[in-house]
Amino acid sequence: MQLIVGLGNPEEKYIGTRHNIGFYFIDKIKEGFSAQGGPATGWEFNKKFNAEISKGKINEKEVLLVKPMTFMNLSGEAIREILSFYKLSPKDVLVIHDDLDIIIGKYKVTEDSRSAGHNGVQNIIDNLGTQEFKRIRIGVGEEKNGVLSCRLDAHDFVLGKFSEEEWKKIQSLEKNVLEEIKNLV
Repeated sequence: MQLIVGLGNPEEKYIGTRHNIGFYFIDKIKEGFSAQGGPATGWEFNKKFNAEISKGKINEKEVLLVKPMTFMNLSGEAIREILSFYKLSPKDVLVIHDDLDIIIGKYKVTEDSRSAGHNGVQNIIDNLGTQEFKRIRIGVGEEKNGVLSCRLDAHDFVLGKFSEEEWKKIQSLEKNVLEEIKNLV
C-alpha cells in the first residue's frame, strides 16, 4: 500500500494559499486518477487519524490519499497514526508540499532529505523518526530577474493567496505531477 499525503491547513480561509498547495495537488491527483479508474472513493473524515482519506488503486497498487486535518505544522501526527494502523513503513509515504526554495512553476522529487525549514515536513520527520520518505516539493518561491528571491516574511507569504499569473504556473504543473505520481507508486 502507498500513502500519498498532501499538506495544507483545513480551514476555508487557507484555500488558494501557497501553503495549501499540497491539498490542491492531492485533490487533482484524486480527480485525475478517478477519471482513469484510480482512487474513486470520496473524501471521508477519519476521526482516529484526524485526516480526510480517499482509497483506491494506482498502477494496480492500493493507495490511500490523505489530507491531514491537524494543520500543517502537526501533519506528522496523522501520518504516524495511519502508518501504525496499516503497518506501513516511512518508505511507503509520498508527501506533496509547498517549497519556498523552488521557483513557482517548478517542482522537485526528493527522497531522504531534510526539512529545509518547512515545519510541516519537520513534524513528519520528528513523528516518524526518519526522513526516509519521498516528497514532491511544489515551488511557490518568487522569481526576480531570473533569480529566486529570498523572503524575510516567509510565514505571511506562504499564507498568502496566489495571483492569477501564479495560478497559471501552478496549473501548468498538474499533468507532470500526475505522471510523477504514476512513476513513484
